[in-house]
Amino acid sequence: MSKEKEEEKKKIKKHKSNTHKIEHKDSKKIKKEAKTKVRKIRRKKSSKKVKKVAIARGKRKNAIARAYVRNGNGQIRINSKSISSIKNRLIKDTIMEPINLAGPLASKVNIKVNVYGGGVMGQAQAVRNAIAVGLVKFYNDEELRHKYLERDRFMIIEDSRRIESKKYMGPKSRARKQKSYR
Repeated sequence: MSKEKEEEKKKIKKHKSNTHKIEHKDSKKIKKEAKTKVRKIRRKKSSKKVKKVAIARGKRKNAIARAYVRNGNGQIRINSKSISSIKNRLIKDTIMEPINLAGPLASKVNIKVNVYGGGVMGQAQAVRNAIAVGLVKFYNDEELRHKYLERDRFMIIEDSRRIESKKYMGPKSRARKQKSYR
């Protein structure tokens, strides 16, 4: 009886190991099918047209702006807000200067700008710099670049001036205590 029981146990073990192998093979097939499906989907996504995007950076004092210029219908967004939501006329005119100089070229692109740091006017001038450089990069137009340089050099070239650091023996960088001789 013991021999028969041992043989039955061996058969059960073989049967269990075979079913385990079958399940394992099936799971491999399923994984392969899943991988091929993912690859096909990825290929479909990559077959779309590649859109041209120009990324430009502008700086002024402590403000840094990053502009994304792509084909579109003339929308301008600064920190996800439309340019029309800016109430201050001086700031709006400063930002719109490179767009007005570009003329009809600017109406064919969408411009998205992210800006941070610095003050209000520094941010406006950083945005202006980023938009001008972005438009020149997008169209690769030397005539537009010269137009910007003639109007204001700092539309294309970043302003290198920075705040002077404070020195000892005084309240600010240049100011000193007044002397009284009597």
